[in-house]
Amino acid sequence: MFNKKSVKDIDVKGKRVLVRVDFNVPIKEGKIKDDTRIRAAMPTIQYLIDQGSAVILCSHLGRPKDQPEPEFSMKPVAEYLGKLLGKPVAFAEDCIGPAAEQAAAALKPGGVLVLENTRFHKGESKNDPEMAKQLASLADVYVNDAFGSAHRAHASTEGVAKFLPAVAGFLLEKEIQYLDQAVENPKRPFVAILGGAKVSDKIGVIKNLLTKADTVLIGGGMANTFFKAQGYPVADSLVEDEALDTARELVALGGGKLRLPVDVVIADKFEDGAASKVIDVGPVPDGWRILDVGPQTVASFSKVIAEAGTVVWNGPMGVFEMPNFAKGTFAIAKAVADSQAISIIGGGDSAAAIAQSGLADKISHISTGGGASLEMLEGIPLPGLAALLDK
Repeated sequence: MFNKKSVKDIDVKGKRVLVRVDFNVPIKEGKIKDDTRIRAAMPTIQYLIDQGSAVILCSHLGRPKDQPEPEFSMKPVAEYLGKLLGKPVAFAEDCIGPAAEQAAAALKPGGVLVLENTRFHKGESKNDPEMAKQLASLADVYVNDAFGSAHRAHASTEGVAKFLPAVAGFLLEKEIQYLDQAVENPKRPFVAILGGAKVSDKIGVIKNLLTKADTVLIGGGMANTFFKAQGYPVADSLVEDEALDTARELVALGGGKLRLPVDVVIADKFEDGAASKVIDVGPVPDGWRILDVGPQTVASFSKVIAEAGTVVWNGPMGVFEMPNFAKGTFAIAKAVADSQAISIIGGGDSAAAIAQSGLADKISHISTGGGASLEMLEGIPLPGLAALLDK
């Protein structure tokens, strides 16, 4: 149940509003390559402009080493946002200190200001109260609309909420409502599809979903660890030997709910042009490796998905970066899009697969945060959300 105040529950008319957005977008040679996250924040930004708020936006970008690095500057983002809004957007050369204070003070109602990258200061990831206080001093109200960073307790996501009335933006609210409903009150049958390379990243998620979902479908590199745990040699396949006991425990815990691939695509090299063939799950020949799920698995998983009431998908079914080993992932993407289920895609590679398939408009909700959506599916409270005012 989403029990936090949103931007509509608080008076923002004529106020200075600091909004934590997730503008961590890919930039190449000063050009933004994917603006999904910027567009996702537009409803909150537009609402505040319409309310006559002075809108101050802050975000991190990339992983600078706690100091200014020009390639991680937010300046290109500010310019791009100006084009989307069709109006000038101011830019401050810092996110705290005199440059930020002067720019915020000069901002008129309905105006928009983008602050420089919050990670240019080491206080951001340390959740330094002094940095949080300086950010808070720029505004009257704080809005968190950065679901992609809500699982991190940083100065701009959690610390700042201690010094200002703090509420959720529309994107954060929508993300939480979809993911919370999926886990706590799903339309059944509830099917979870989990892929990606590592079991260790998703142990908590699998455990939690085995208590909530009707079926958990496993694919991707992490399936190899389950195969090896069941006694099949996997030759040169990616495998986590340290997670074999965990895989056995999850199989025992899952009973009939946990479904593994029945056939796989193997290749003699880890490259797109490698010789490949489909084999039933069993010993993998020496010198070969598993790179995708096979057609029988796609057919049986697709049948389960077709009958679902709710589908949550996180992680690809194979080495989706190589076209020859992306077939399983794209087939699952199509199955999810074709189903009548409420469908939720948990960010990252699964979202990229849906986008590349041109199926995004057939999905109920595509999350903007991979890590944050995984923590929600695991049942872990998100610090950036917990810090907001209760309804």
